[in-house]
Amino acid sequence: MADQHDEGTVYDAVGGADAFLRLALALHERCLADPELNHPFSHGIDPDHVPHLAAYLGEVFGGPATYSRPGHDHGFVLGIHTGQGMEADLGWRFVDCFVLAFDDAHLPDDPRLRATLREFMEWAVAEVMALSPIGMVAPDEAPVPRWGWNGLEPATS
Repeated sequence: MADQHDEGTVYDAVGGADAFLRLALALHERCLADPELNHPFSHGIDPDHVPHLAAYLGEVFGGPATYSRPGHDHGFVLGIHTGQGMEADLGWRFVDCFVLAFDDAHLPDDPRLRATLREFMEWAVAEVMALSPIGMVAPDEAPVPRWGWNGLEPATS
């Protein structure tokens, strides 16, 4: 019997662009409400952060390439977070906010879908935290990663 997720992308299972926008907004609101995450999310943030985050996440999970453009790719995302000297706890608080935002955004109550989303964010946070120490340098350019039902997908040329 075929797995229900064999047909289609994580993007489709989440509900497309509107669902990712709800998720990005819910995540942003959760981060603002968190006493430790509040500061980086309330000071000097791009006014279009929520739609940019929604487009980035949508692209990661198999949606259209609406985030990627010259100078605005995964390297750009990493560069924002690199060399900040963040405490390790911030990354895991962010993952917790991300997971709690699933219900706030009314995402489907599908355990495999939610596990796939969480696995990506744990991977992404680990990557960001590895670049967090003062003096670290992010790559100038890097393609937006693609994350499917089985995790990180190989880059396509």
